[in-house]
Amino acid sequence: MLIKPRKKQLQEIVHNQEVFAIIITTEFNQPGIHFFTPDSFSQQLAYMRHPTGKTITPHIHNQVRREVFYTQEVLFIKQGKLRVDFYDDQQQYLESHILEAGDVILLIKGGHGFEVLEEVEMIEVKQGPYVGNEDKTRFLGVESKQVKITD
Repeated sequence: MLIKPRKKQLQEIVHNQEVFAIIITTEFNQPGIHFFTPDSFSQQLAYMRHPTGKTITPHIHNQVRREVFYTQEVLFIKQGKLRVDFYDDQQQYLESHILEAGDVILLIKGGHGFEVLEEVEMIEVKQGPYVGNEDKTRFLGVESKQVKITD
């Protein structure tokens, strides 16, 4: 079976000139270090590809006070397929994207919901600690028949 690569290796989900999410597909493959986020984001996302023998100087991260107002999270899709539905700050549905094994997404702002299309294994990384009900506002999502898949 021939698997056709997706059109974009890097996608930004933008609404009203604000970046809501960044998707890096598994096809992204460029040498060196590539940061996808500006310094103003509380979560930084980068891709790194180095040749055999490259060394990274040992280091310690210094204690630096940072102020975080909104949780930003990164999902690493290990296997399966996941539909991500995006919403604006007023909980209005915008669009959906399909994530597949090897894809990474940084969820930056706005709302989001998910539907598992094929059994999924994923890893989530976000600022902590999680504060339960104070951490998120839940709302009704889009109906399946209204979903608009964007690639």
